[in-house]
Amino acid sequence: MTIRSLRNRSAVLAATVAALTLALPAITAQAATPASALVSQQAVYDLGLVESAGGQTLSATGHMQYAVLKTCLGWSSHQRLDIQSVTRKQGEEHLLSDYAAQESLDGRHLTFKSQEARNGKLLRVVSGEASLNPDGSGLVQYRQPLAKTLHLPAGTMFPITHTASILAAAEKGERELTTPLFDGTLPDGPEDTYVSLLNWAQTPNDSPYRPLQKLAAGHVHIAFYDRNAHTMMPEYEMGMRYFANGVSDQLHLDFGDFKMQGTLSTLNLPATPTCSQDAQP
Repeated sequence: MTIRSLRNRSAVLAATVAALTLALPAITAQAATPASALVSQQAVYDLGLVESAGGQTLSATGHMQYAVLKTCLGWSSHQRLDIQSVTRKQGEEHLLSDYAAQESLDGRHLTFKSQEARNGKLLRVVSGEASLNPDGSGLVQYRQPLAKTLHLPAGTMFPITHTASILAAAEKGERELTTPLFDGTLPDGPEDTYVSLLNWAQTPNDSPYRPLQKLAAGHVHIAFYDRNAHTMMPEYEMGMRYFANGVSDQLHLDFGDFKMQGTLSTLNLPATPTCSQDAQP
């Protein structure tokens, strides 16, 4: 689960988050990690305001719909983030982000489309497809907002593979993960990500959802960095409680001038389809 926020904060939100101190030796992901532990999921989160920098955001509520479905050809993902806010400067705002992608089972090919809107006005659409070589280098071919081709650096991961790598690192007892991530939400290529893994435990947890109660779980913090900015300031930060199957029941979203917490309100785990290749030895 690599949740994407409203990305066009130059038009929507001011980014003033603090820099991270990268104190521990980081583990760099060199190759794609199989996503065999991940399950299909359909989740809904209720979002509420927990902090407002300088009191500029008077209120903020919303919800997020998140779905990842495994098919015989790959992973289909869709996320819809809907936030209603009131600020001292802008008054009432309705912020909407919609993201859809198809990622191949081997993590080597991605098609994507994302769009953002504010108060019913479309701000940006990003769409295209990308492919990776065995070392994680590759190409992205954009269709929108402009037709262009960009190179992806070695080690790049797509969203499902990124999630699988986080879970694999947590299971091994690792505390950090760094890798370029490309998901198709930005028109200028991949971002660098720095992932902190905290308190991963195999013991039963307090989730109210029975399918999650006996799974290993822990807290994850992800910071996203502009590869071209040469700064320690992350563009965006988020946290969550992850379970070993890729489901999260708690979200913490940092939009810079305000922060929101998400609580899982609906969870459905569809059955994994039986495919012809599954029967092969």
